[in-house]
This record gives sequence, C-alpha cells and structure tokens, in this order.
Amino acid sequence: MPLTCRGRVRGQEPSRGDVDDALGKFSLTLIDSLDTLVVLNKTKEFEDAVRKVLKDVNLDNDVVVSVFETNIRVLGGLLGGHSLAIMLKEKGEYMQWYNDELLQMAKQLGYKLLPAFNTTSGLPYPRINLKFGIRKPEARTGTETDTCTACAGTLILEFAALSRFTGATIFEEYARKALDFLWEKRQRSSNLVGVTINIHTGDWVRKDSGVGAGIDSYYEYLLKAYVLLGDDSFLERFNTHYDAIMRYISQPPLLLDVHIHKPMLNARTWMDALLAFFPGLQVLKGDIRPAIETHEMLYQVIKKHNFLPEAFTTDFRVHWAQHPLRPEFAESTYFLYKATGDPYYLEVGKTLIENLNKYARVPCGFAAMKDVRTGSHEDRMDSFFLAEMFKYLYLLFADKEDIIFDIEDYIFTTEAHLLPLWLSTTNQSIAKKNTTSEYTELDDSNFDWTCPNTQILFPNDPLYAQSIREPLKNVVDKSCPRGIIRVREESFRSGAKPPLRARDFMATNPEHLEILKKMGVSLIHLKDGRVQLVQHAIQAASSIDAEDGLRFMQEMIELSSQQQKEQQLPPRAVQIVSHPFFGRVVLTAGPAQFGLDLSKHKETRGFVASSKPYNGCSELTNPEAVMGKIALIQRGQCMFAEKARNIQNAGAIGGIVIDDNEGSSSDTAPLFQMAGDGKDTDDIKIPMLFLFSKEGSIILDAVREYEEVEVLLSDKAKDRAAILKGKMIPSYIINSNPEMENEEQSSPENDSQNQSAEQVSSSSQEVDSVDQESSEENSLNSYPESLSPADMDNAASISASEQTSNPTENHETTNLNGECTDLDNQLQEQSETEEDSNPNVSWGKKVQPIDSILADWNEDIEAFEMMEKDEL
Repeated sequence: MPLTCRGRVRGQEPSRGDVDDALGKFSLTLIDSLDTLVVLNKTKEFEDAVRKVLKDVNLDNDVVVSVFETNIRVLGGLLGGHSLAIMLKEKGEYMQWYNDELLQMAKQLGYKLLPAFNTTSGLPYPRINLKFGIRKPEARTGTETDTCTACAGTLILEFAALSRFTGATIFEEYARKALDFLWEKRQRSSNLVGVTINIHTGDWVRKDSGVGAGIDSYYEYLLKAYVLLGDDSFLERFNTHYDAIMRYISQPPLLLDVHIHKPMLNARTWMDALLAFFPGLQVLKGDIRPAIETHEMLYQVIKKHNFLPEAFTTDFRVHWAQHPLRPEFAESTYFLYKATGDPYYLEVGKTLIENLNKYARVPCGFAAMKDVRTGSHEDRMDSFFLAEMFKYLYLLFADKEDIIFDIEDYIFTTEAHLLPLWLSTTNQSIAKKNTTSEYTELDDSNFDWTCPNTQILFPNDPLYAQSIREPLKNVVDKSCPRGIIRVREESFRSGAKPPLRARDFMATNPEHLEILKKMGVSLIHLKDGRVQLVQHAIQAASSIDAEDGLRFMQEMIELSSQQQKEQQLPPRAVQIVSHPFFGRVVLTAGPAQFGLDLSKHKETRGFVASSKPYNGCSELTNPEAVMGKIALIQRGQCMFAEKARNIQNAGAIGGIVIDDNEGSSSDTAPLFQMAGDGKDTDDIKIPMLFLFSKEGSIILDAVREYEEVEVLLSDKAKDRAAILKGKMIPSYIINSNPEMENEEQSSPENDSQNQSAEQVSSSSQEVDSVDQESSEENSLNSYPESLSPADMDNAASISASEQTSNPTENHETTNLNGECTDLDNQLQEQSETEEDSNPNVSWGKKVQPIDSILADWNEDIEAFEMMEKDEL
C-alpha cells in the first residue's frame, strides 16, 4: 500500500472483493519478486530474501485464495527462486547453504492446491482454502460452478516444472487433464474457446472469445508448454487456436472479442489492457507483422493517456479508466526489441519508465492509477509490478554482461518467473498420446513445427519494423469512431432488414414488445421507473432471431451511451502541492455542471480554508478566512449552486464540497457530478469540485497537521517538476536542487480532457437523466458503475423518459476532406515535452543522466527528512 506506507494484510483492510483472492497471508510480494532480484544482479539481497521466506512464510493459513493467482504468483515465485538458487549455488559464490528448501515449500503448496481438481471434468475449482481445502464446512468454498478458461488453463508450466523438479508426476498429470478437457470443449466450427466454463458439466457459461481477460494465458501456456516440455500436441493445439484468432478476432491493429458460435459477429466494442501481452506471444510464435501493428496501436493509446487504461473503445476512448501498473505492454516491448533490434522499442521503454517516475512514483513505491484521465492514485502496488514490470524493463535495456546468467536458458511464465529449459529432458514419465488426427490441417507456412529463433527469423533491420509501424502512427488521434457492430457479409440474412432497430424502439408499442419476445429479449420494469432489457438467446424463436436480438441489444447499448455522453463530464483532480506532499497525493474529484470549466481554463491553485458555516448554505461569517483561498464546505442542507454563490461572494477562488456520508470513497462508489439548481448558473465563475468522505478527510487531516495546505484544482494531475516551480514552494526547497533551475520540462497538455467518462460494458448499460429537483440529493448525479467482464447477460437499461422514436444526434461527423472531427469536443493535440536546456540531463545527448537521477533522489530524501514518521 504505497500511499499509506504499509503492507496489505488480508482481513485487516476493507475487502476489495475478488482482487483480494491473491492474498493468502504468505508474503505475496516477497515471494513473487525473488527471481527479479537475481535478474537485477542483487544476489546478496536475493540470499537474504530467501532466508526471510524460509523463516517467516507460512502456507498453512485459514484463508480462501484463488487457485490461479496462487499458482502463477506463489508456486511460480517459489519455483523461479529455486531455479536461480541452484544456478547461483553451481556458480560457487552465493547460496552455498541452499538445499532445495524453496522447492520443498513449492511441493507443500502444490499438494495444498491439488484438492481443487476434485471435479468430474478435471477442471479445478476457482478457489481453495489453504488449510481446509474444498467443500468442508470450515473451508468456506467449494460451491462455485464456474471458472475462467485462463484460470483452468494456466497451470501446466508451474505444475509440470514441480513434477520435473521433484519426480512427483501427479502435478503434471492434473494440469494436463485440465488442458485436455478445455481442448475437447472448444467450439469445433470456430476452434475458439469461451471466457467462463462450468467445471462440472463443461458447458460454456460466457460464450464470447478474445485474447484478453479470462482467456489470455491459456493460449500463452499452450505454446510455452511446447517450448518447455517438447510435446508436439501443445503446439498443434496452439496453432489451431491461433489460426482461428487471426481469422476472426484479429482486425489489425485491433483484437476484438467475438462469439464462439458466430465468430463473424463482434461481442463488444472495447478492448481490455490484458491483451497487450499478445504481441509478445506472437513474437515467440514467429508472426512478427501483426505483433508490430497491435503493439504500435497500444503505444499510441499510452502516449495519449500516459498509461494503458484497463479498457478502451474501438475509437480509442477510455472505457475503464483504472491502470493497476500492468506489465503486459512492457513484456511485448521487450520481446519485440529482441526480435527486431529496432532502437525504437528502447524509446518506447524509456517512455514507460519516465511516465512511471513522473506520475506513479510515490514516497513508498509506485501507486496504481485510479483514473488515467486525472492522474489520481489508488493505494495499491500489486506484486506483479516487481515480478514483471521491473524485470522486463531492466532486461530491455540490459546488455549481455549486465545479467549474471544466460536468460536464453529459461522460459518466462505468465508472471515472468524463470523456469529452466533443461526440464524438458528431466523426469519424463507422462505418456504422450498420438492425437494428430484430432487437429485441423493447416496449410499456413507460418505454422512450421519449429521453435522460433528470433535471430534467424528477424534480422536486425530497423527499417522492417518501421515500415509496418508507419501507417499506424496516427491511428489513435486520427481515427473516426467505429460503428458498434462489425458487419460482414456472412452475418446478414440475404440483405434482409433487421426486424427492429434500437432507435425506433418504443416500450409502449405492443408490436415492438412482440418482436422483442421473438428475439429472446425480455422487458423488465424496475421500481425506480426505468426499463431493463435482458436477452437470453435460448428463448429466441430461432437462431436467426437470436442473432437479431443480439444486434438489437448492441445497438441499444450504443444508443444509451450516446445519450449519456451528452450530460457526462470527465472526472477532475485535487492535488496537494504543499510541504510535505509536493504533488505526490492526487485525489479523484467529481466535476460540477456549473462554474469554471477546468478543462478549458488554467488550473486553480491556492491554500484551503474551511467555511463558516461549514455547510456553506448561508452568508459566510468568516469571509476574511476564505478570501483568495479555496473554500472547504460540507455537502448537505442546500443546493450546490447556493454553496458556490456564498463562498464566491466571500471572495473564495474555488470550492471543494466534501461528502457528509462518512466512509464514502471513490474506491467503492461511482463518480458523482454536481448539478445546478435548475436556474441560470452563469453567475458562478469559480471552479467547484466534489470529494467523497475518504478523500476529503485526507485534506482535512493535512490541515489539522500543517495548518497551511495548498492544493491544485485541475482536469488532470500535473507532474512534480511543474509543481515545484510554483511560487508557493519555499525557496530553500527549490534551491536545494541546483539542477531544478535549469529544468524546462513542461507537462503534456491534457489530451483526454474532452473524452467521455464512458464506463459502459458490453453486458449492461444504465442511463440516468440529470435530475434537477429541489433537493440537493437529487441534484447530485452519478456516472454508471462499470460492470465486471464476468457479467453474463446482455442487458441495457434506459430511462423510461428517454424512450423516443428519434435517434440521438451523433456530434462526431466526417467532413468533406474525410478528416475526423468532433463538433463539440475536438481533441487537443498533445504538446511535446520541451527539451531540457541542461545538457547534463538531456536524454538526447550521449551523456549519462546520472546528475538528474541523483537530483531527483536528493529531492525525495529531503522530503522524507522533513516528514514525521507516520506521515504520508
């Protein structure tokens, strides 16, 4: 927890739901980062860390954990640590005392995971209790029926390695059985697999298919199992799946989910960040061109938002704004550089490092981004950041002599743990079945049965990769929004018109309701007056009607999204810039539909002061205290606009409304925007932002501690270099870093400020009209909560008052020259960072940037020295 500077212990912190299933009170980050220390040539620290694991880690805990996460992070971490421990022992300098202790812990953990496989299908339960196993009363698990394809199909590397290391064949046998079952259950006509499957019956629960969340590492482990174990059947399966992926899912440079039974029909119009691993897998497979194309598209998205959002639409708008510091893009960057030798990918890596240091680095580590549009932080640094991100970025820039062992002798697991390739010839006791007849005959010459050798396949010719990247250079900024449905000739019924279009639908029209019923779409009237639409394809009159119903639902989701975007405003940021924070703490804030628009005007910076009365509902009795400052006011008892007028009349330059609902947090609640009072609010000229109780208490606590607290109200967090130039920072702090005076770096302008705060999943959509009733509670409007990819029903909810026979106008049009424009929200071009005038810190010069690094460290050290022990 890098913001509160302590570890996250299961049960001691508020539950985050499924995310916490990775935590088992077994020192997750310590184990997950063991082999990273060796890669970084920190052998003494590695030896100390192994001793810590052996001394302190207990695997016999009464905790329910994810089988998948525990396998790839803990079992994989122990095996990776063991692999490099025996390598160091053989070298004769370090780890001479080591006697396979990590391997024995891995074996103990392996046996604890085995009860999860006690199903008729051989697919494991998704969760298990480390102490009590499955289905016992005290286990509190074992009632689940579904698991994701990746969860069941990402076991073979770790389990086979455990078998090969120990000679206990049971682990590899169980993992192979699960893989065999998934292969048998693939959709035979498309050769695709779904996202979730019933572990007892083998029926597909979610029948959409892609290469991102829920499926990703299943494909990865088929190819890598062939590389590590030498079993041709794994390569045959991978090649069969890969042919289907490139036939249906790949739409260069995009990778879009489709339906396994109707692979010509897209299942959604957005992509998730986990698919960023796929270009790296394509390099290992030997298919370089599409890898370069998809990677370049992802890089353009990163340049737009500094990080890769958790999900983004086909026209590159933010769909889910979080970024938990995922390493998949860095992984693909590393493999592409290995394949092409193109220094362009070093520049990509440099951008990643600079963005991490500029926007994610905090006093106790690197904080995940709660919203890439505002730069706000989340108190979270997952173990994969050290296990994968550090490893891949270091290897990207490392020369051969920087690594104390030959990295080519190992294969990376999905968590970037290192398993030695010599395992392929060790303890081979698994009988191989000749199953060639089960596989589709593929005539693509790309599918030669050879382990790709990048030095032969891709000579170090930078022009080759550049020629592929060039057409995609402006794919994000110049792209016109794509339609909601990919239409191919095969998906239309002889040119027949759809029986009902979403724009024509009327909930009061009996004929429309009859058509919906025929398409398997049911209509539910909710208590709050809204109407919900849910489709069950099995209830449709025919497969053709079911397809029409699916198309109707997708159109309805898009229509609802367009209606909602007219009233949505993107989130804003409140950044604490005074001592000892210096911009490191960024809080997600809700915008107001009135007052100064921070996306169109310069940010507002000032000290904060509490208003009296605190609710701001009458003329302030302390105008001298808020004059020229940003007023803190509490939500409640009157309209937001009234509060704004009162503090503006007292001379405040801005206002922060803090929620009066104790314990509310942007971590758990959807973002709110403050509505006006139904009257003309043009008289309000100051910016107004809303903070939930948890975020507001951070500012209030800082005021109690330091009295004078300065904040920055903006549409997006500013980098620390810009903040330190501010006139409010004491001169002795600025002068303590002599290089700071020469810094001329300017933060990129916010190129996403006009983007919609769209958080609409392909499965469900709710649209709420802005309610301007007289009560303040009704004047506070929330964005819809984005739904988890695990949602199974395609649903769309629209306000009954919004049902209309006229389509919502689309403000995005194409002009006569064919260029894409947005009449209301033209994207601002991202300004380039100015060159540093100091030659000692210029990346462009052939001089080591050690001075700038030391200056940055000195700045952090000085800040730490000023901070009390328990401060942020």
